[in-house]
Amino acid sequence: MTTVERRIDTPHGEARLLVDQARAPVATALLSHGAGAGVDTPDLEALARHLPRNGVTVVRLEQPWKVAGRRVATAPATLDAALVAAANRLRTRTPLVVGGRSAGARSAARCARGLAASGCLALSFPLHPPGRPEKTRLDELRGAGVPVLVVQGERDSMGRPEEFPDDLDLCVVPGADHSLKVPARGPISQDDALAIVVESALEWIVREVAGGVRGNGRAG
Repeated sequence: MTTVERRIDTPHGEARLLVDQARAPVATALLSHGAGAGVDTPDLEALARHLPRNGVTVVRLEQPWKVAGRRVATAPATLDAALVAAANRLRTRTPLVVGGRSAGARSAARCARGLAASGCLALSFPLHPPGRPEKTRLDELRGAGVPVLVVQGERDSMGRPEEFPDDLDLCVVPGADHSLKVPARGPISQDDALAIVVESALEWIVREVAGGVRGNGRAG
């Protein structure tokens, strides 16, 4: 499968889209990266590699600050503006899932309702700064206004699974940290951790977003 690169203009500079197109898509996932690493993190790459085989087109958004070579992410409003610009550029005919990891997950939750998205996929949602549980960002998840799936590492210092409300759709990656990395001698391997990310996202998209339309096979 070939990844197609596109460049788009946003209110805060040029952004980059990496498109992995499904042959007969039942949904499109627009995913943005976090405040540190870019769109080449193992979890985003795994989704881009496997979901299109199962009928979900994946579009990874590289934010303008990253395209420009900066080391620090710009303000949240600029992330939201780029996500909106990317969604408007796509004009997909399939149900749209917005999401991403960490800061990208927060941006997706803030924008989902306004983009008329069908779902929000939140990888490693930073529920609070490390060691500051009182600084909760739960209101962003609650405000998404669409079905939300949170995929969270068991050892995430920015929000352990037990800190999320029971009524949220939550998938736990055993032993994983905020980067969804697992220790070498942890309960599962890194490949297994990524498989959990892919399988949980696919099952949720089929169930909550694509109206029960199944893909063409299991990921992996």
